[in-house]
This record gives sequence, structure tokens and C-alpha cells, in this order.
Amino acid sequence: MSVYDIITVPDPILKTPASPVARVDDAVRRQMDRMLETMYAAPGIGLAANQVNLLNRVIVLDCEWRSNGEESGERRPVCMANPEIVWASDQISVMEEGCLSIPGQFAEIERPATVRVKYLDYKGEEAELEAKDLVSHCVQHEIDHLNGVLFIDYLSRLKRDMMLRRVEKIMKGQEAL
Repeated sequence: MSVYDIITVPDPILKTPASPVARVDDAVRRQMDRMLETMYAAPGIGLAANQVNLLNRVIVLDCEWRSNGEESGERRPVCMANPEIVWASDQISVMEEGCLSIPGQFAEIERPATVRVKYLDYKGEEAELEAKDLVSHCVQHEIDHLNGVLFIDYLSRLKRDMMLRRVEKIMKGQEAL
């Protein structure tokens, strides 16, 4: 299976809200499978459809297959269509986040420590997940993508602009190769 190309800033598709999936059929499952392969190859722990130039509400994540930057070998992917946060804790968590669409950039982001997410799973069945810690940050980060929001949107304008300039330099350096 081939991987998708990952879209990077400042591509406008990253700021475009995605449309709901009518149902999880074979085409959506193939998309989920290909998104997972793309995420693992990148390597990342989450990926939203916007990041691979698709505008439907599909995300994939696997926060266990890598620990401390190393591949653990055990994959436990979660595929979600139409994910929706139905509850968020009052307790706050701060974690460093990065993004495959904003290569090489990281920042501490504040989010609810625990969220409950309702979604359609890989089989098209309604499911719920209570996510804590890293999984909570990851699922919120990916749902933000579906809404056209990037983690850098939570930063001051100065920090965001600095990161965007650094990404531009990184991308120009790769084009020169």
C-alpha cells in the first residue's frame, strides 16, 4: 500500500474544516488503512485527513507504538470517523506537541487532561473513548485539524510566525536536495 503525501504549512487545506463522513464503507476503511501506513512511516502518532489532502472527518492515532521516540513494535491503532468531543475535564494538562504538517516545530500546549470522544469506528459502529494524558492531547490535536485549527494557533502571534519562518527554511532546504 502506498502512503499519502503529507501536506505542510502554509497549505490552505490545513485551515479548511472537513465534512462529515456519511458512513464508514470500504473506501473510508482503505483511507484509514493508508492514513495509518502514512502515519507510521512519517513517523507520527496521529494523522487527520486534512493533512493528506482529504477533507472528510477521519483521524487515525496510535500513541503506544512509539515510546521515548523509539518504535515499540506493538501497534494499537484507533481509527475514527466523525469524532466529536462530548465531554472534557476541568483539569488541565500541558504537553509538548509537534505536527507532521509543521515539521521540526514543537511547543507546550494546554488542553483538558481527559476527554470523552464519540465516533464511528473502523467497522462503522458507534463507539466512545475516554482519553487521558498523551492520548487526550493527540485526539484533541487531530480533531482540531478537522476543524482547520493547528497547534500553533494556540501560541502568540510572535511564536507562531517564528515557527512558520523556520518551517519555510526547512522546506526550502529540502527542495534544494
